Amino acid sequence: MAPWEGVPPEKWNDWHWQMQNRVTSAEELSKIIPLTPSERDGIGKCLSHFRMAVTPYYASLINPENPAGPIKRQAVPTVNELRADPCEMADPLREDDYSPTPGLVHRYPDRVLFMLTHKCSMYCRHCTRRRMVGCEDYSLNSEELENAFKYIENHREVHDVLLSGGDPLILSDEWLEKIIKRLRSIKHVGVIRIGTRTPVVMPMRITGGLLSMLKKYHPIWLNTHFNHPDEITPESARACEMIADAGIPVGNQSVLLKGINDDAGTLKKLYTGLIELRVRPYYLYQCDLSQGIGHFRTPVAEGVAIMKQLRGFISGFAVPEYVIDLPGGGGKTPATPDYIMGREGGSTVLRNFEGKTYTYPDP
Repeated sequence: MAPWEGVPPEKWNDWHWQMQNRVTSAEELSKIIPLTPSERDGIGKCLSHFRMAVTPYYASLINPENPAGPIKRQAVPTVNELRADPCEMADPLREDDYSPTPGLVHRYPDRVLFMLTHKCSMYCRHCTRRRMVGCEDYSLNSEELENAFKYIENHREVHDVLLSGGDPLILSDEWLEKIIKRLRSIKHVGVIRIGTRTPVVMPMRITGGLLSMLKKYHPIWLNTHFNHPDEITPESARACEMIADAGIPVGNQSVLLKGINDDAGTLKKLYTGLIELRVRPYYLYQCDLSQGIGHFRTPVAEGVAIMKQLRGFISGFAVPEYVIDLPGGGGKTPATPDYIMGREGGSTVLRNFEGKTYTYPDP
């Protein structure tokens, strides 16, 4: 019997309760799904380097009869995470190099990434920021926030601010409002975006109070992160519909993950399901070269082939752009003939928006 059997609905649907009761050990997980001795051993070894945290809601979606199910593989650590390929890096996108002050990344001319916290409601096993996300319960303090605000104020070319982390929606409504209100006081900031996976892994975070607050600061945009159709549930659907009803456009950024969604049939079902919720498929990412996630990577050619099977077979606005966030800080680049220059020694060679050349090593 799952440890939350008998929990009253008012607790289950309280996102604070979900955060407080996350699954963080093999012992807790074994009460929910059966684990083999090797799985227990792998989780233990992995947890000496990377943390695990799974909300009760998301853990309840794991199929106990499928040892390699898509929900389980995204949530449960394995020993594979301790194997780093030579091409993998702690910071493959060079975010630290483009950080003028803690929490801020200014890679593109007109926009900045504002990483408010290192915490998430769930630590995805394919996370590209595993060098910091989940390593410590850290959020920017008042002084660090003010330094970031001053940087944005002094750079009038910044039109778009993306609130990310970690997951910014694990912060309280009051703390978020202070940040968003401050950004809205900067005249040249036209758009504020929020990157969050809470609609997928903790949909009860999307409350009327949160949305009432956000509506005061339009234009607000939100991107979430569905990877598999099994993540579309009545709860996650309701969360997305509430966001859309608040006048907040919702986009989705998936990651192409080996053995989880690396086939056209799965992605067709995912993307057609999302547009029914008024969630626009935005990006399909090639998996990054972060350390310990090589077992999730697929060859670029497979991603290109999948996109060919999507285009024309589902509505055009349901087809995302397939992109590679180029290792070495090249930025998000479409994996299309306009940008792919060819193959070289087992790597795909691409030209980015600045005309610079980068290589992506295939697994």
